[in-house]
Amino acid sequence: MIGDGGRRESAVDASARTTTYGDHVVVHVAGDIDVHTVGLLRDHLGPPVEAGRDLVVDLSRVTFLDSTGLGVLVTARKKADVRGGRMQLVVAGERVMKVFRITALTRLFTIHPTLETALAT
Repeated sequence: MIGDGGRRESAVDASARTTTYGDHVVVHVAGDIDVHTVGLLRDHLGPPVEAGRDLVVDLSRVTFLDSTGLGVLVTARKKADVRGGRMQLVVAGERVMKVFRITALTRLFTIHPTLETALAT
């Protein structure tokens, strides 16, 4: 949505919730993850990463992901490695998957097409 002065205003809110499946903590994320909503993602990733838990970030309902969102994911991955946890992603949409391919982050992250396949590992 374009507001005064041509600035982009976030018309779609993001949402996140955290659940536990066995040994995995799953952060389910939906909507646009951008500079306006990235704090929500950071807030949900922090506790399981700090605790060294096995983490699955379900991005299957994310419609847009910008560089600030990628930065939060990369930082969380690095912290998880240091704390002995493991972090995997679920990416179902081609639009979001393309961002990971273009940035070569497919080499850093284990990416699954469904939550079920992520939880099976």
